[in-house]
Amino acid sequence: MSTAMNFGTKSFKPKPPDKGAFPLDHHGECSAFKDVFMRCLRAKDFDNSACRQQSKDYLQCRMERDLMAQESLEKLGYKDLMEKEKEKENKKERNSNHAGTRQ
Repeated sequence: MSTAMNFGTKSFKPKPPDKGAFPLDHHGECSAFKDVFMRCLRAKDFDNSACRQQSKDYLQCRMERDLMAQESLEKLGYKDLMEKEKEKENKKERNSNHAGTRQ
């Protein structure tokens, strides 16, 4: 019977995952965003692609309050939504500039 116990040879050092783990929101700072996202999921039969704006808002809240690491929303898969928002802002800015020149 040769079962050698090698406790000192290698030690396992766990490391946290790069994405997907973040502190709990103990103070409920982003619970309103989470609630909106969850209501959207229920309304859309849990089709998360239909609730991407709400999930983006929730993640943005968590990042702003240091409840998760800062990461560009483009890298998190929201590039298309960010481009749409920029497009809306540019359109709104152009409209307000045109309105100011007409007066």
